[in-house]
Amino acid sequence: MHDYQAPADLLKDRIIMVTGAGSGIGRAAARAYAAHGATVILVGRTVSRLEEVYDEIEAAGHPKPAIVPMNFEGAAVKDYEELAMTIEDNFGRLDGLLHNAAILGNRSPVELYDPETWNKVMHVNATAPFLLSRAMIPLLRQSGDASVVFTSSGVGRKAKAYWGAYAVSKFAIEGLSQLMSEELDDERHNIRVNSLNPGATRTQMRSMAYPAENPQQNPAPEELMPVYLYLMGRDSRDVNGQQLDAQPKK
Repeated sequence: MHDYQAPADLLKDRIIMVTGAGSGIGRAAARAYAAHGATVILVGRTVSRLEEVYDEIEAAGHPKPAIVPMNFEGAAVKDYEELAMTIEDNFGRLDGLLHNAAILGNRSPVELYDPETWNKVMHVNATAPFLLSRAMIPLLRQSGDASVVFTSSGVGRKAKAYWGAYAVSKFAIEGLSQLMSEELDDERHNIRVNSLNPGATRTQMRSMAYPAENPQQNPAPEELMPVYLYLMGRDSRDVNGQQLDAQPKK
């Protein structure tokens, strides 16, 4: 999986949504999916960043993407439902969904953790993916081969001190991923659901969490793309309900 060689047409004619598509892993995934033939729906809160990714994809001659500005912190249920209706009107289905958007929050002991920050992190990292998944499931059902990938974290599988709401929200993501994989695991749905831990990656969030770390010791997001492509393509059809790692275990 980590050495997966994706065929050039792996995602041809597929419609794939990527959240947090404006930077980091989301940006790399959106570009990789487009390069392999997908029409990518770019979801994020900063329009200028989404437009940059849009321009990069278009300049490379890949399928024309779509931009969906959405701030998960303030989005309401009706916003997700309206997004689903828009996608249905324009595409008729959804073949892939990469839940990548998240915020770090504070790194502090539970007894000192700011309750407002806790609520914000839990909402963006756990509740928003639930609301988006809930709205997108009917569209995923219209695909003959749909894949949902939730972005997890090492601290979402084994908690570490001072990671606060971020760690707890990623535990919630693991639970949501397992729940959906069980509920949608039948021939009628054709939807597979897995969680993926990127590991230490050269991103802005990583530098915020580990300010003393040399970022060059971590792989760039682009180096993880073989796994991201594998999970969105036809070769992972039998992979469901798994906790996967984007980097090999050391």
